[in-house]
Amino acid sequence: MDESEAPAVAAPTPIAAADPVPPAKPARTLRPLLMIWRQALRYPRHLLVALFALMTTSAATLAIPARFKVIIDKAFGPGASLDEIGNSFRYLLMIVAVLGLATALRFFFVSWLGERVVADIRLMVQTNLLRMPPSFFEENSPREISSRMTADTGLIEQVVGTTVSVALRNLITGIGGTIFLFALAPKLTAGLVLAIPLVITPIIYFGRRLRTVSRTSQDRVADVGSMVSEVLAAMKIVQSFNQEKREQERFAGAVERTFEVARRRIMIRAAMTAIVIFLIFGSITVLMWQGAVGVATGTISGGTIAAFVLTGGLVAGAFASLSEVYGDLLRGAGAASRLAELLDEEPDIAAPLRPVALPKPPRGQLAFEKVSFRYPTRPDAPALRDFTLAVEPGETVALVGPSGAGKSTLFLLAQRFYDPQAGTVKIDGVPLPSADPAEIRARMALVPQDAVLFAASARDNLRYGNWDASDDAIWDAARTANAEEFLRGLPEGLDTFLGDSGARLSGGQRQRVAIARAVLRDAPILLLDEATSALDAESERLVQDALEKLMKARTTLVIAHRLATIRQADRIVVMDEGRIVEQGTHASLTKADGLYARLARLQFDGLAA
Repeated sequence: MDESEAPAVAAPTPIAAADPVPPAKPARTLRPLLMIWRQALRYPRHLLVALFALMTTSAATLAIPARFKVIIDKAFGPGASLDEIGNSFRYLLMIVAVLGLATALRFFFVSWLGERVVADIRLMVQTNLLRMPPSFFEENSPREISSRMTADTGLIEQVVGTTVSVALRNLITGIGGTIFLFALAPKLTAGLVLAIPLVITPIIYFGRRLRTVSRTSQDRVADVGSMVSEVLAAMKIVQSFNQEKREQERFAGAVERTFEVARRRIMIRAAMTAIVIFLIFGSITVLMWQGAVGVATGTISGGTIAAFVLTGGLVAGAFASLSEVYGDLLRGAGAASRLAELLDEEPDIAAPLRPVALPKPPRGQLAFEKVSFRYPTRPDAPALRDFTLAVEPGETVALVGPSGAGKSTLFLLAQRFYDPQAGTVKIDGVPLPSADPAEIRARMALVPQDAVLFAASARDNLRYGNWDASDDAIWDAARTANAEEFLRGLPEGLDTFLGDSGARLSGGQRQRVAIARAVLRDAPILLLDEATSALDAESERLVQDALEKLMKARTTLVIAHRLATIRQADRIVVMDEGRIVEQGTHASLTKADGLYARLARLQFDGLAA
């Protein structure tokens, strides 16, 4: 496929440029976390056990200072019996045992929920992305989307599996501890409560600044991931042009920008934590001072002040931890909002509410009627202009023309990856917008110019055209595609891992695998995007022979750059600037001395020379 005919894609630029995907607006509240809560509600039993365990751990934690009050006032008091001492410590051991068991339950169920929610969100996002047409990925970088699927879901896992649990535990501990403090020493606790606004104010102030910086930090991390993927995927080009130093400098710049944003975020969190801890423990210290005076004057018992100190420390730690957790919750809210954007995307190409069924058995007729089309990324450059073409069942039609003539656009419209702005595309007489896109594509098999193989086994790559195909059917297809010999020679046969993008195969072998995949598809319409353009003579001969077998009894639309491969086509359609300028057989078009004849002379005379 000519790059000039494909949708325009911006050339790689330094990551300092604007994000390919518009960033989500910074969350002003924790509202985006409601999406996570809704997912967690799908598992009510696990959620209830986790909440019960969480409340139990908080209650057991607060029960320890209360038990210490009893122990100090009674077990350490004069005249305490051995039974009283034993009971006091036995109860304390029971509380500790309950605390340990509840903590283990809380950890397991909260962690389980975190992993389960993240798995569900990843699946939901991927499911929605699979519905998106190619135009969506022209405007949204797949690498940036991939970063959201990894980095952002990792943040959500942390929020669900750790942060929310810590926040709730500390909130319950803080509130319950405050109530217990009032019961122990109302006057001391009243002073403690008056200090709370001193703590809340810096949390709110720093939290707003942290929210914005945290979102920027997430975006910069996504930039780094995108750059790594881009450079590693193009490593041969990077090294061929000796651009390692430039890419290293570019990556170093992105890393430094990420570090600088992270440094600002860390400074804000550090400042917030320091101020909040100072205010909390400073207030506790002043109150303990007053408590010590009370013990000295006999107005407060030693057990009471001991319980007050322990509980006050727990309450102070709980509220201090909340100041740190708040920043993590905001980062999680930002991650949730970014993923929610992907979940909320609706495909431009979708099945109608009541799709029209395509005729059965399929005929394989394809028609373009007065079609005009412009790519969304190039609204000022028409790809097709009032284009009309009817391909009859069983006919082989070759598309010829200079780069940018609109040949590949016809393939994209035929598979309904786009809808034209004017005119109609039909398959077996049914307008494509009236039919289910899945049913449309089920009637077509594609052999692209650059065979796309997956990092999987040879078997899985072959049966991508028909996942339920048996091994016998796979070998029949391989034989038709002239691929049987090299496939049987692979170390593990069909179970051989082919490497990233089929890297363990040659170009000709990859093309023959793609042809075998199309054979297994067994579709009535065959789309060939110049499958031999990048092959050597021997590989081209084998691939061309396989294509001729595949084309029998099928409607075939061929994009041809090498005119020698289409001499036997039933009809040759010559395109230029989105229009048909000539059509006929090879012989008639050569005699007509038009665009086709000029292209033929350039190729054949060049070959003769």
